Amino acid sequence: MSRIVEGSGRGFTLIELMIAIAIMSVMLAALYGSFLLADRALVQVGESSLKLQESCAVVDTLKRELESVRYSPDNSFCVFKMNDRDFYGRQASSLTMTTTTPLMKGLAKINYTIEERDGSLVITKSMVSAFSKEAEENRVDLVEDVESFTLQAKYQDLWVKTWDSSLSKNAPAEVKITLTMRMKSNKEEASSAVPFSVFETAKVMVGRPL
Repeated sequence: MSRIVEGSGRGFTLIELMIAIAIMSVMLAALYGSFLLADRALVQVGESSLKLQESCAVVDTLKRELESVRYSPDNSFCVFKMNDRDFYGRQASSLTMTTTTPLMKGLAKINYTIEERDGSLVITKSMVSAFSKEAEENRVDLVEDVESFTLQAKYQDLWVKTWDSSLSKNAPAEVKITLTMRMKSNKEEASSAVPFSVFETAKVMVGRPL
């Protein structure tokens, strides 16, 4: 006589399936949220790192150009002029100087200035031959979303924010450079972003042969 073994034919009820789907949905939503947060953090770190690199590059280039300044009161084409402006509480210096640079043969006249565009400050730079009388049309943007850009020249034992070689008949011995940026580039988060500053001090080489 054959024996028939019957197994339990019990399956999942509709309620059990709905509970399982709900649990899986919550788990997937949590995983997706964690992925979005991690991806956003990586993007912010990348943007902050890029902004820090750009800031350091601008300050380092300006320092080397200041250290290569050529000025002589006997030459009318020589200039060292530094001005100070304020954009709604944000410091913004400008600078015009004659110096040497590997980007141009001979003596160059370089101008750094700040422009305001839609509430954002941008550092721009132009460069022409010091002997040229043509208008400066080669202006380029260096870095955007600037919090402040401050230049200070050493006058005796004081640090001043303005200088005009046509009046002083000389160039300063030292110049402090301070560029302040914010880590986040998102304008909506700018008020809560943490600022960082890049500092350098350049010793101006005055009286070198032209």
